[in-house]
Order: sequence, then structure tokens, then C-alpha cells
Amino acid sequence: MKPKVFLTYPVSEEVENYIAEHCELHKWDGEGRVPEEVLLEEIKNIDGLYTSGSTTGRIDERLLSHAPNLKVVSNVSVGYNNFDVEAMRKRNVIGTNTPHVLNETVADLAFALLLASARRIVELDKFVKAGNWKPTTVYSDTYGKDVHGATLGIIGMGRIGEAIARRAKFGFEMDVLYHNRTRKPDAEKKYEAAYRDLPTLLAESDYVILMTPLTSETFQLIGEEEFKVMKKSAVFINVSRGQTVDEQALIRALKNGEILAAGLDVFEKEPVNADNPLLTLPNVITVPHIGSATAKTEEKMAMRAAENLVAVLTGNQPQDPVWE
Repeated sequence: MKPKVFLTYPVSEEVENYIAEHCELHKWDGEGRVPEEVLLEEIKNIDGLYTSGSTTGRIDERLLSHAPNLKVVSNVSVGYNNFDVEAMRKRNVIGTNTPHVLNETVADLAFALLLASARRIVELDKFVKAGNWKPTTVYSDTYGKDVHGATLGIIGMGRIGEAIARRAKFGFEMDVLYHNRTRKPDAEKKYEAAYRDLPTLLAESDYVILMTPLTSETFQLIGEEEFKVMKKSAVFINVSRGQTVDEQALIRALKNGEILAAGLDVFEKEPVNADNPLLTLPNVITVPHIGSATAKTEEKMAMRAAENLVAVLTGNQPQDPVWE
């Protein structure tokens, strides 16, 4: 008998067929997030759950208590802060994620936000489209900041951080600083990256990119004191998780001129509230958590998650267990 799995959102035909070769497949085909009552009913007899944090919510004791046969939860995401790791371990449920396949795509977005913020691309696009570009336009009003030759500080030198460092060093001849839990000698050699403690990195950087995972240690890692340390001309980019930043402190720093600008892919609450002040500030670029959002990368992530799911359910080791 094939193991039973539930897909919490639609996937491509190729991914669905791969899972169906090995498993009895059940899926949610409705619009938006799967309703809780549907999810709790579906997971009663399943062996595997294929999901992402945004489609099921937290995998915790309450949900797990409805799924006595569950063996694996396969996340289509690098992050797995939707996992209650202790509760899953207690019930011997394996969690997997999809690292590596999205590194370059997320690095592209980080640099896109950096460049757009530095050169005020979104603000000046609106300026032109509103008909405000006149023969009398004072061009100093359109000035941005140079990126080439500037100093970039990367907080979190994982694989994505290294992909960003490569773009910075070899694409824009930037000086690269980094802060990480452990030193990265290879990155220091490849990109001439210099390790700094966090306050020093913030004080020396023209651009700061936050790339840490969300953990108890990184929750609101960047807050009021950190923004005060940064240069008034600094640009702050966050493509990690919204909760790694004290959002109210960021808003104050932008309004009070403690930093120059910000580019944000993530927010404290997602989708972001319509009345969030970040949406009205001209020196902030906002995008809707699109770090991996290209068709090619999303399909790779979906297949990787399918392979992890099937591996566990066929008695093999998944490629990407989130704990050993």
C-alpha cells in the first residue's frame, strides 16, 4: 500500500506526477490557504504533509495531535520557523526544507533592492510617470548614491550571503564586511571579506544586507540601538525574515533621518497591513516576500521538496533534513 500524502497547495504536473508515482496523493485545489477544518480532516490518516509556512500555519502539537500517522513534513522553503521542532521530534516527525536551490535567485533580489534603493529607482519612476520631469528640473533633486566602490556589510554569511558577496566584490568592486556566528575563512579569501562584530559592521557600512535566519537569537536583531550606530547615509536591506528587525525602530530611523533608505522583501506581519507607515515613506522600497519568486527557482524548490517527501516515505534519507 502506498503511503498517503496531502499537498496543501497546487503544484506543477511534473511534481504532482513524481509524488503520485510513490504515494497516494490528496491535495487542496481551492483558492488561497487551505481552511483549517479541511486540513485537520485530511491529515487524520496521512503519512506525509507537503506544505509551506504560508499555506498551513504552524506545525505544532495541536496540529500533530490530529495526525497520528504523520512521518514527514516537507516545507517548500528554506525557512522552517513554522515548525515546532520540539513537538515534531517528540512525535518522531521528520521536517525537511529546500535550501541551496534558491541561493542565486535570492541574492539577485537582494542586489536589486540595493541598487533600486541607492539610485531611487521606484521614487524617480513615479516622478517621471507623474509628469514632474520638466526642462526646469533641478538634477540634484534626483541624485542617488554610488554602489561601485562602496562598503557592503552582510549580516549572515551563509550560502546566500556568499552569493551576495560575490556580486558585490566582482561586479561592483565593493569592500565586503560580514558578521556571522562563525568566521568564514573561505569567504574571506575568495571575496577579501573582512569579519566585523555587529556594531563595527553597522558603523562602517554604506549598505547593510540582513540575511540571518529567524531564531530566538536573531529575533529583532536589528533595532533602535543598531540603527543609531549606522551611517546617516546608509541603506538597509532585509531579505531574511521580518521579525529579525524591530519594525517600529526601523520606521523611526527612516523618518528621523538616522538612515537614508531601506529595501524590504519581508515584514513583521505578512501580508503587510495597508496602514503600515513603511508603505507611505518615499525612501522605502517594498516587495511582497519574493526572494525565490521566479518560475525556474520555484519549480526547483517544489521538486526538491517532493524528493524529500518521497525519500522519507520510502525509507530513505532525505536530502535536506532540518535536524539530524
